[in-house]
Amino acid sequence: MCGIAAIIHTGGAPVDESALRAMMRAMKHRGPDDEGVLLSGNAGLGFVRLGILDLSSNGHQPMTSADGRFTIIYNGEIFNYIELREELRAKGHVFRTGTDTEVLLAAYAEWGRDMLHRLNGMWAFILLDVKERALFCARDRYGIKPFYHCADGDRILIASDPTAILAVLGRKPLPDHGAILNFLAFNRTDQDAGSFFQGITKLPHGHFARIDLGRPAIDPERWYYLRERLREPLGGPEDFLQLLTDAVALRLRSDVPVGICLSGGLDSASIACLLAGDLRRKDVRTFSAVYGQGRKGDESGFIALLKDRLTDMHATRPDEQGLMDDLDDLTRTQCEPVPSTSIYAQYRVMRLAHEHVTVTLDGQGADELLGGYDYFFGFHFKQLLRQGKALGLAKEVAMHARLHRTSFGLRSLAFFMLPASLRARARMVEKGYIHPEFVRAHMDRTARVAQDLYGSRTVRDALLDHFEHKLEHLLKWADRNSMRFSVEARMPFLDHRLVEQVIPMAERWFIHRGMTKQLLREAMRGRLPEAIRTRADKMGFETPEADWFRSPGFRALIQDMLHSTRFAQRGIVDVGKAQRMYADHLAGRSDRSRDIWKLIHLEKWFTHFID
Repeated sequence: MCGIAAIIHTGGAPVDESALRAMMRAMKHRGPDDEGVLLSGNAGLGFVRLGILDLSSNGHQPMTSADGRFTIIYNGEIFNYIELREELRAKGHVFRTGTDTEVLLAAYAEWGRDMLHRLNGMWAFILLDVKERALFCARDRYGIKPFYHCADGDRILIASDPTAILAVLGRKPLPDHGAILNFLAFNRTDQDAGSFFQGITKLPHGHFARIDLGRPAIDPERWYYLRERLREPLGGPEDFLQLLTDAVALRLRSDVPVGICLSGGLDSASIACLLAGDLRRKDVRTFSAVYGQGRKGDESGFIALLKDRLTDMHATRPDEQGLMDDLDDLTRTQCEPVPSTSIYAQYRVMRLAHEHVTVTLDGQGADELLGGYDYFFGFHFKQLLRQGKALGLAKEVAMHARLHRTSFGLRSLAFFMLPASLRARARMVEKGYIHPEFVRAHMDRTARVAQDLYGSRTVRDALLDHFEHKLEHLLKWADRNSMRFSVEARMPFLDHRLVEQVIPMAERWFIHRGMTKQLLREAMRGRLPEAIRTRADKMGFETPEADWFRSPGFRALIQDMLHSTRFAQRGIVDVGKAQRMYADHLAGRSDRSRDIWKLIHLEKWFTHFID
């Protein structure tokens, strides 16, 4: 895992190396072990390295092919690089290093852009072809690794992180108000190629771009679309277990220590138990966030159930004072607003992991793959209703109510049955603190989110829509948190072989009898403690944020913000309604901690990056 940067002069002028190195300095945390630069006419490539495979200088980048034609800078890991290397050796390629980077170079020389379909991993890379005077840029299937670009006068700037672009941007950054409205109304970011900064755009996941250095421009082309890549479904839990175990094993390939982020939930605990059991890695280190028994978000009781299987477990205890102390660094790390303090819990876990390992395994993607979110019951009920299965719907609603003691599934159904425009308007009514003029000015962007994420007709459609429009913001937060502490995060549930063969499976393997993730629960029967395997709740990296925001320190911070002239002048929030919302929260009349946090972090973001 590393950081890549590039500058391309559209007018043909040579690249200023000092600007390229300024971009590299802005993301040195992504690659503290080594760095390199290549200048080639009107293009410059910069790289900062975090050594994972072949820790010697052989892994230095930019890396050039033996014939001098191709040079690559690359962020990510190709987990099947050993198998690809053997296939390429049989075709006559000679390898001088033990890196997956060299395998990428040879694969491109052999297969061109078609090599992307052979890769199992996560990546964002730029490959210079000096013969064609062109750059080939590509990003992985689901957006695990980042790729940002920006037109800045006569330059195109490319980097792994917006902060690297901001370091050399020839103008003051401006906020994208449509992104801000989606963030406040739907808790969503990254549902399209934009960012919170006007003009800074992502190369979409599953896309590539060929840049002709004679006439430079970035015109993305899709090379992977999940809906068109679905395969024959797996036969059942045994097939799933076999493939998941292989996905975990592949992601253990490393020349540095590997650990696991362990929340105590079904996903990460399954990975941990496969490591300790089937893969005989009881010594793997685990890293968790805990808060004390009985507090919201505390998973220590479930984590303790794994102590007889794992021998090197570590925990951190985030609290309100820690969040206040870390708030500025968290804001700089994420460099865009985040909708939940759970991202801070993950930040703390990665800080802890940095003390012990360089690679972690993570359960990200399991909810999108297996229908794990609570509101997926709404899609399930909607599908049964549309199919006319009244009895089945009644049974599922009753089971859901009994197990979860909530009407959330039915409320989700009611929301999903609304037309997209009404879904957006309903959310604006719910988020009454957003200024009505701000809503009117940017409502069109919100209607698209309402359709893309909440208009699905079936559970399978919802899974596909979430891979296309939701998953990436989780991956972005994980990437930035892990890279802040020079740690590489790997996600076994996002092995494309799993994704392409699980999503076509019958709906009963996703939601059935009031429970989500039935496929994983059945696959882990006998391998996972029953108290974890049969959990009906979903936690993840939750925090006791409701209590935190009633503490004296946060009370002062929030009151100062809500009464500041600058906050009011932004025109985003109806200040009076926001003040009343916080008063209700302080009095315990409601829990508005999620909305309060979004206002805190949005204002921090403005202060750090825009003002």
